[in-house]
Amino acid sequence: MTIAPSQTLPAFTDSESFRAFRSASSQWLPIALDIARSHDLDISAPHVFATGTNLVVGLGETLILKIFPPLLHAQFVSERGSLMQLKGHLDLPIPEIVAEGTRDGWPYLVITRLAGTLGSEVWPHLPEAQKERLLRQIGETIASVQRVPLGPLANIEPRWDDFMRAQMLGCRARHTRLGLAPKFLKGLDDLLRDAEKLIPMDAPPVFLVGEYIPENFLLACDDGQWSLKGLFDFGDVLAGWRDYDLLGPGAFMAAGRPGRVKSLLEGFGYTKLDYTLKRRLMALMLLHRASDLNSHICIEGWQEQADDLLELQELIWTG
Repeated sequence: MTIAPSQTLPAFTDSESFRAFRSASSQWLPIALDIARSHDLDISAPHVFATGTNLVVGLGETLILKIFPPLLHAQFVSERGSLMQLKGHLDLPIPEIVAEGTRDGWPYLVITRLAGTLGSEVWPHLPEAQKERLLRQIGETIASVQRVPLGPLANIEPRWDDFMRAQMLGCRARHTRLGLAPKFLKGLDDLLRDAEKLIPMDAPPVFLVGEYIPENFLLACDDGQWSLKGLFDFGDVLAGWRDYDLLGPGAFMAAGRPGRVKSLLEGFGYTKLDYTLKRRLMALMLLHRASDLNSHICIEGWQEQADDLLELQELIWTG
């Protein structure tokens, strides 16, 4: 059923109902276009983005409208605050806010649409040398973002120490539910004990995007060389310990290749990959808010190559 533009956005109390609503764009696209029309924006060629968390529609080649359900209001706060705080601080392009507002309790942003090719479309087909080059750029970009003052985002919830302790408390239940093999679950208590010492809880926090993954950046090719062209999606920002942002590219892109791992870490600023760093990165990988090793580790046959978490950390963070 198509909702007429004059109707309102519904209220949802659970994520499953909202996802069903989002997947049926005919129910909400007229409202999205009505929002765009209210800002005198071009609605002649809308493009609905099927993937993602919120309601997202492209308005021509230059703008994007993102509408956030009230139950994901924290993502709106994160996205809006991040784009405002990062503006003018990075060499890499990020979206700019053109307009904002609220419709039926649903906040929205109109942002600029970046040029480039989605990283997930390009990454699998790149030669190894270019993958290493891009991972070095990603490491440099993470470090650059983390040098930006947090400003109001220093108070974003959850606070790092509360977040980490909650993740530690729920870690075993989470990975048991997600089907992590018993041989890896066996070493979890030891890893969590180490994590309490290895992960700083009260160090000065930095800007954590949380998802430096191919789906969230754009690439461009110049004379046969692919480079980072843009970064977007700041809906899950945290303020916390810097190493947390190495986990996305470490799991999805480095794939246990020594040259890739070295490039990522050197770009970030680490020149030494010792046991302590590997152990901390392994712990953070299990404690990440989106952690699911079975889905996220891009090393073919890793479940057979490692017999426990110690061997797994050596397999992922090799070098």
